[in-house]
Amino acid sequence: MKQFAVIGLGRFGSSVAKTLSKMGYDVLGIDIDEEMVNSMAEDLTYTVKADTLDEQTLKSLGIRNFDVVVVAIGREIQASILVTVMLKEMGVKKVVAKAQTEIHGKVLERVGADKVVFPERDMGERIAKALVSKNILDQIVLSPEYSLVEMAVPPGFINKTLEKSGARQKYGISILAIRRGSDVIISPNASNIMLEGDILVVIGRNDKLGKFETIDI
Repeated sequence: MKQFAVIGLGRFGSSVAKTLSKMGYDVLGIDIDEEMVNSMAEDLTYTVKADTLDEQTLKSLGIRNFDVVVVAIGREIQASILVTVMLKEMGVKKVVAKAQTEIHGKVLERVGADKVVFPERDMGERIAKALVSKNILDQIVLSPEYSLVEMAVPPGFINKTLEKSGARQKYGISILAIRRGSDVIISPNASNIMLEGDILVVIGRNDKLGKFETIDI
């Protein structure tokens, strides 16, 4: 089973760490703030108060043995960059780093971060799209062109089968699952009927998704 370490237990770091822990993974939470460390002690496998800008401290924690290390350091841009550099030099397999700005993200990539995330920007985009959409409930941006979304069944397709909706043939999107109350239909077939109140899990191009979710015929 993969082991994770999260450096920085602010809002983003603590959310990532708790979610991984609830999924059953071993998680080490690290922060220089003792109060934050103590607040997470019951939620994570291990927690430790440490200054991660100290290379010897990182080594003493056995950080290179973790499969993934998340650098979730808050507003200290320089600190997140330096920690990312040290982690890669120590041989950490995968480093995921939180960026504050596009420039910060580019620097993190150049110093070796395997994945850079922009939680504030991405959350802002998701909220904005939800505010202007009639049916989209949640959205994960996979690339500038493609997204995975949860949406209510478009009004024009209530009580129709997937085949009659023409989701794939006409709109170029794929319905991966239908959530109906506490039940989930995985990989629904052409004869499955979409009912009022159903939630669809759909993947496709953003422009195609936009057209599909507004259908009202």
